[in-house]
Amino acid sequence: MAFPEGRLVRELGRSLPGLANGHGGFDAPDIDAVAALLRRAAELSLALPDQAAHTFRERAAKALASVADKGTEVERLVRQRVGQDVYREALLDYWGGACAVTGLALPDVLRASHAKPWADGESDEERWDVFNGFLLVAHVDALFDRGLITFDAGGGLVIAPRLTVEHRSSLHLSEGLRLRWVAPEHLPFLRWHRKHVLRG
Repeated sequence: MAFPEGRLVRELGRSLPGLANGHGGFDAPDIDAVAALLRRAAELSLALPDQAAHTFRERAAKALASVADKGTEVERLVRQRVGQDVYREALLDYWGGACAVTGLALPDVLRASHAKPWADGESDEERWDVFNGFLLVAHVDALFDRGLITFDAGGGLVIAPRLTVEHRSSLHLSEGLRLRWVAPEHLPFLRWHRKHVLRG
C-alpha cells in the first residue's frame, strides 16, 4: 500500500519518538525495539485513510453475498453494521488501542467518534478517514458527539458554555485535558467540528 509522502514515517516517529533518528529513519537498538517498530507499522498500515475504506468494501461485499433478502433496507443495515466495525478497528489501530484523550486502554469502553459526522461526509473516503475520527472513552465520546466539547488546533479541550462548573466537575473535565496528539490531517475535521457541531 502506498502512503502519501512521509505520512507513515511521521506517524511512526510520533508513536515511537525514541527510535526516530532525525533523518527520516529509525534506529532500533535491540530486538524488542524492532518488534515495537514493526508492530506499530503494521497497526498503521491497517488504519491510515485508504485502508479502512478498502477493508469495508471487501467485508461488505462478503456479508451481502450471504444475505438472502437483498432489499434496500437490509443492505443498508448490513453495510452500516460492517462499516461501524471496520471504522472502530481502524481507530483502535491508529490510536494504539487507547483513548485519544485519557490514554485509557480498555477497548470495551472506547467508541469510534467522527469529527465530521457520517451523514455529513462528502465521500466514502472522508467518512472512512481515520483522521476524521477519535477513539474516545464513552462519556467523552457522548460529549464530543453532541457538541458539548471539541478540541482546538493544538488538541486542547474546548468546553461548550452550557456545561456548568458542576457538570465539568462531575464529568472530570478540566482545561488541561487534550488529545494525545494531533496530526495535520486532523485539523480540517476539527475545524469543521468546532464550526458545525460545537454548541455555543
